[in-house]
Amino acid sequence: MSNPPDGFSAAQFDTTFLDLSGPYFLKEEAGHTLVGMRVAENHVNYLDIAHGGVLTTFADVGLSYQVHASETPRLAVVTNTLTTNFLAGAKLGDWLVAECRVDRIGKRIAYTSGSIRRGEDVIMTMTGVFTILRKG
Repeated sequence: MSNPPDGFSAAQFDTTFLDLSGPYFLKEEAGHTLVGMRVAENHVNYLDIAHGGVLTTFADVGLSYQVHASETPRLAVVTNTLTTNFLAGAKLGDWLVAECRVDRIGKRIAYTSGSIRRGEDVIMTMTGVFTILRKG
C-alpha cells in the first residue's frame, strides 16, 4: 500500500514513533528534500480520511527534517512551536508530499515553513520553530 512514486526512497529514521506513524519516504529535489507518505488504514479516522493528528505529525516530520538535514553532521532538533492550517482532507490511499524550507537558522533556533500537497492540491500549510541541540 505504501508504494512511493519514482524518486522516493524509504526514510531510515532511528525512532520507533516514526516507524509507527509512517512509513515516510524522501526525495532530493532542487536543493531540499521532499518527504512523502501514503495514507494507510492505520492513518484514517472513522470517516476514512486521514486523522488530523497524522497530518500534524507529518507536518512536524517534514519541517524538522529540513533542519536536521541542513548541516553535516546532521542536526538533532526538537519542536518548540508547530502551527498547522488544515485546508482539505486526505483519503485512504492518497499520496502526500511535504515541501518544506528553512526560513532562518541560527546557533540554537531554526524557523521553518511549508505545505503538504495531495497531487496539485495544497491540503495543509504549516510553520515550525525548532531548538537545535548542538554538541559542545
